[in-house]
Amino acid sequence: MEAILAVTAPFFALVLCGFLAGRQKVLPESAIAGLNSFVLYFALPCMLFRFGANTPVLELLHPGMVGTWMLCAVLVVFFTVAMTLSARVHLKDAAFGALVAAFPNTGFMGVPLLVALLGPAAAGPAICTILVDIFITSSLCIGLAQAHDASGQGARAAVIKALKGTLANPLPWAIALGAASQASGFKISGPVDTAVKMLADAASPVALFTIGAVLWRAGQHAHGRTPPALFLPVAAIKLVLHPLLAFTVGAAARALGVPITGFQILVLTLVAALPSASNVSLLAERYGADNGRVARIIMASTVAAFATFSGLVWLFDVQPPA
Repeated sequence: MEAILAVTAPFFALVLCGFLAGRQKVLPESAIAGLNSFVLYFALPCMLFRFGANTPVLELLHPGMVGTWMLCAVLVVFFTVAMTLSARVHLKDAAFGALVAAFPNTGFMGVPLLVALLGPAAAGPAICTILVDIFITSSLCIGLAQAHDASGQGARAAVIKALKGTLANPLPWAIALGAASQASGFKISGPVDTAVKMLADAASPVALFTIGAVLWRAGQHAHGRTPPALFLPVAAIKLVLHPLLAFTVGAAARALGVPITGFQILVLTLVAALPSASNVSLLAERYGADNGRVARIIMASTVAAFATFSGLVWLFDVQPPA
């Protein structure tokens, strides 16, 4: 367990540093958007490009992993909506609650953390889940959030808008460029490669610090108080049900002959055990949902994940590479 904590503790410590920097005004609130943009448009794309360029294309778009992860996401989304929909939580808020239950913080936290725990081979399966969550999970939940329009036009328009937003997201394009580089055998070199490597190396620490700052800012802009009964169950779904489902569905798929390995199932399970994606609070605010509730779910899942994620890694007897 000591070896596991030696890997996981620094990741969560950097999130805490970002949160405290925002809370203590060491980091001005106006600077958080700039940090987020640096990570999203420069550092993370370079990191994902490098992983994509060193991962076989079929691992990035592995049919067995795509199908397994997509099924888990759909089940978590509809289960969460069914469990939380009430007079106090309308469909829009239930849908965004389902999104934080099904969408892990894989890009900002998961890829570097899993590579540190399991080695470079974990990057392919983790990146595969990012593509599913960006294109499928988020579009499904945004469509559900707008399904209150009786004509159905609201849901369709929301899905189209979500897909257009996805195409403007640099992360899938970075993955695609890395995959194209790997498939074609083309390798960047010289100063360009050095610059990309420098940005990629900055991705993990800056992204983790930014998660903490974004969580602090989301709490500051939350409207009203959210009772624990409205956000703690969703955090529990994220940290307990989602990984259990990923492991169960993955094992069942393998037993039925789907070409998915035990290592890939392990990676999918640990991805599902990550805390909720911090950017969902921005989406909730953009679409007029209860971003305070969403922010508290993300905060609760991030705080609790230090124990639950580390415990799950220990349960699987993962031995981090030296």
